[in-house]
Amino acid sequence: MRNLLFCLLAFTPATVFPQLYKMQPLEELINISDPGWDYVKQWISTATNRVEILPCDTLKAKDALYKTQITTRSPMGAVIYNTGGLLIDHGWIRVLGSGNARLNRSLPDWNKGKTFSQFGELPSFLLVADDAVGGFFAINNGGLGKEMGMIYYFAPDRLQWENLDMTYAEFLTFCFSGNLNKFYKNLRWKGWQEAAAQLNGNETYNFYPFLWTKEGKDINAASRNAISVEEQYIVNMSMRAQQLQHTP
Repeated sequence: MRNLLFCLLAFTPATVFPQLYKMQPLEELINISDPGWDYVKQWISTATNRVEILPCDTLKAKDALYKTQITTRSPMGAVIYNTGGLLIDHGWIRVLGSGNARLNRSLPDWNKGKTFSQFGELPSFLLVADDAVGGFFAINNGGLGKEMGMIYYFAPDRLQWENLDMTYAEFLTFCFSGNLNKFYKNLRWKGWQEAAAQLNGNETYNFYPFLWTKEGKDINAASRNAISVEEQYIVNMSMRAQQLQHTP
């Protein structure tokens, strides 16, 4: 198991993972003959949802690709290497790339300290995107459930990781052309487009009453304020841990 490409995109469970793996040089991760970016651009060209491609810095893109250890032949590697990230539907969903002034988080740096401790360590899941209401998308590698390689969504109104039964590539096409209003049926309020556009990629909305409480079920009646995504992630994981402690 030499890199994340095999564990995150092969979708085949393995029995034993080494704690650390040998990191491949950048040259072996850049695929010129069959780049995944060609496919991603094609999906974007036919998108029915608004997609904004954030420009990337070449040096930062190379650094992020090396740290993630995934080839540019894969859609994830293509997004990391060719974009600073993707903003979907007025910035409601933020797909992580190599970082940009408007989304100042690269995928590997965002995951460090959350899903792994040091580069070269295989995570049990990998955070790949988040949204304006404090939800998080991650690829499962055993830490979130049995379905390896599938995208899971941390629902802020239920404090649970839910299997979306999508691969990363399928998740991208869902973001580009899926029915996001249906997916976020109870998590969008009147005027959400303007509110989402006011956030930068490092912020999300925090609601009171909390969305996971009985009093917070009507999002239109809840008050909201922008906080950092980092803070919201810590709150979500803390509340999730407390929920598990009190579950029989």
